[in-house]
Amino acid sequence: MSGKIRRDRKAAEQAIAELIRALGLDPRRDPELRGSPQRVADFYFEAFGGLDPRLAPELVTFPLSGEGQLVVVREIPFHSICVHHFAPFFGRALIAYLPNQNLIGVSGIPRLLEFYSRRPQVQERLGQQIADHLERLLDPRGVAVALEARHLCMEMRGVRKLGRMETRVARGALAGPEWAAALRMESREP
Repeated sequence: MSGKIRRDRKAAEQAIAELIRALGLDPRRDPELRGSPQRVADFYFEAFGGLDPRLAPELVTFPLSGEGQLVVVREIPFHSICVHHFAPFFGRALIAYLPNQNLIGVSGIPRLLEFYSRRPQVQERLGQQIADHLERLLDPRGVAVALEARHLCMEMRGVRKLGRMETRVARGALAGPEWAAALRMESREP
């Protein structure tokens, strides 16, 4: 993502106020709706913070000494907003890479997930963006991203069923079947 992002808080608040009225709600009669346009605008401005390229995390890398072993960070919680319905989806991630010459600080992986999830998003693209970033930064022998998430756009509308969607990106050496067990996410009850 490049270029300057134009964000207009006042226009967002006005649009949300209009949506509230279009839904048949009246902030003059319902005191709990007073201030909702501002609160909802604040929510989306924060939730979409990843649209601002200036907020990309500055990730520290370290030279690798010796043979690089598989690096896996599991059970990283995340949340995002579905680009199609502007409804939340949330879950957990497994992010792994097989180092070549550089390592990333362990806290960099969750910060990378946080940055790309804070924008209108689809789960499939989220995993690809994280893998792309790690490949550009580290030039690893392999990278893998597995995401498992519940989507409120499926649970609150349409089919209205609970379910988890899992997506996987595996590239380079980690695309081979010998790594499948190491990169498996443990099943969870709904």
